[in-house]
Amino acid sequence: MDTKILLVEDEDNIRKLVANYLVKEGFNVVEAADGQDAIEKFDGDIDFSLIILDVMMPRKDGYEVAAYIRKTSDVPILMLTARDTETDEITGFNAGADEYISKPFSAKILMARVKNLLRRTSQNSMQDIEAGGIAVRYRERIVLIDGEKAVLTPKEFDLLYYLLQNKNIVLTRSQILSTVWDWDYFGDDRTVDTHIKCLRSKIGEYGKKIVTVRKIGYKFECDN
Repeated sequence: MDTKILLVEDEDNIRKLVANYLVKEGFNVVEAADGQDAIEKFDGDIDFSLIILDVMMPRKDGYEVAAYIRKTSDVPILMLTARDTETDEITGFNAGADEYISKPFSAKILMARVKNLLRRTSQNSMQDIEAGGIAVRYRERIVLIDGEKAVLTPKEFDLLYYLLQNKNIVLTRSQILSTVWDWDYFGDDRTVDTHIKCLRSKIGEYGKKIVTVRKIGYKFECDN
């Protein structure tokens, strides 16, 4: 496997431990010890397939690094953090993160997240789709809102695509988790709710079409 991962973590013991697990799984790992180091290594190599990014770091924190990367790249970002509040997650997602895992975590959970995220973002065989003023060009990983390009993370892209594929159909949170995050995702319903909130804010007036079905899930309401 030639998948290259940029691992950014300022705690040496955690970074080395995670790097060892990734290498055992066959990944090519590049390590960075702080936010500024991460930016320099990212700028020097355009071939990264995934960024694993700690939040609390010296020089530049993970949010700053994620925002910097998102200016030029849609490479998937998995954030590591000791924080686990909804506000922290939203901050991470708004900065461009696709996954959010809280410390401490097990190697099994981390590897599952890494593999699922890589798998979801590498699938480019699905068809384009349109609903109202939203157009999704799947192969190009582009979303147009009334002709204007929307800036979505890879996970927000997959979530919107799944909703549009099933427009006017109520999707449970479990269905969304199992499809967008895959069956072996280790998470809870709050992950879906947080991503929906972020997605709504990025698609303008069409955010209102993502309707909450109380105690069940969500649906995208559309006439055509």
